Amino acid sequence: MAKSKGLDDRSQQLLKILIESYIEDGQPVGSRKLSKSNGLNLSPATIRNVMSDLEDLGLVKSPHTSAGRVPTTIGYRTFVDSLITVNPMEEAQMQLLNNYLKNDPQEADLQEVLKSASNVLSSVTHLAGLVTVPKIDANEFRQIEFLPLSNRRVLVILVINKQDVQNRIVNMESDYSIAELEQAANYLNQTFSGRPLEEVRQGILNDLNNTRLHMNEMMQTAIKMAGKVFEDKADDKNDFVLAGQTNLMDFEELSEMAQLRQLFEAFNQKSEILNLFDRSFGADGVQIFIGKESDCLPLKQCSMITSSYSVDGKIVGALGVIGPTRMNYKQVIPVVDVTAKLLGSILRKIS
Repeated sequence: MAKSKGLDDRSQQLLKILIESYIEDGQPVGSRKLSKSNGLNLSPATIRNVMSDLEDLGLVKSPHTSAGRVPTTIGYRTFVDSLITVNPMEEAQMQLLNNYLKNDPQEADLQEVLKSASNVLSSVTHLAGLVTVPKIDANEFRQIEFLPLSNRRVLVILVINKQDVQNRIVNMESDYSIAELEQAANYLNQTFSGRPLEEVRQGILNDLNNTRLHMNEMMQTAIKMAGKVFEDKADDKNDFVLAGQTNLMDFEELSEMAQLRQLFEAFNQKSEILNLFDRSFGADGVQIFIGKESDCLPLKQCSMITSSYSVDGKIVGALGVIGPTRMNYKQVIPVVDVTAKLLGSILRKIS
């Protein structure tokens, strides 16, 4: 256990036991409860003095309704940085996580893998799991198909790289027959298949902006429809897949309606959460944002544990969990770390 600045061994031990007790049951911890803890051979008077010193240092605080203490953001930071030892996951646990995360990577597409990763984070930690959509520069356009729906809507099936299949619905100004849609898809596949996705997007947008006098009707239809698809996909790289947000309602400190509304709105708006993920891109390993450290008001009573994930040695995304500040860091940190490594390995096989 690393030495915490300004704390002797006795103070570190007491702070560690206090925080672990609060994480377990969410109840303020008093000196009487601490005096009964195993391995803490201190008198109640000594414990009260040490508790007072910890409060003076800003590591714990006393709620108005209780004589006990609870950790502060600084206390949690000291705890995760110096007072806990995170052990690597056992081989059996890693295999279980691996089996949970994937079935057959040769048959999976990107959206299924991202959804599985967010679900496994949520299920294993009982918190909210999040995975950002990877920012892969080498995306390759493979194939596109159009299927007619009602009310001038068209279902688009877009295949990127080897097996990343994405579906979306676009609204058109006119109705198109199956034959017209097939012709449009054939034109786009013959013209753009195998080219980088960004190059395809830019080429289609340029054609939309240029004169169409030299295009026949079928080509105009194809470009118009592809323009709708790639216009809608412009912000896909700034997105994340979320699972298990309702788990947060089980924690008393997050159960107030106003707090939940703020938190769920942040999930919906996404920008503040994505900003935190962006801060994970520049650092190696697991990153922990505790309470106000995130500079995100909806997360003031939450912690976010993140880790970037890589494909072929290049960081392409990040994942993590969000939960109350009293989450079980010792158990959650290795889950986030291992899931990031497994996700990168799986994406390498399907990209």
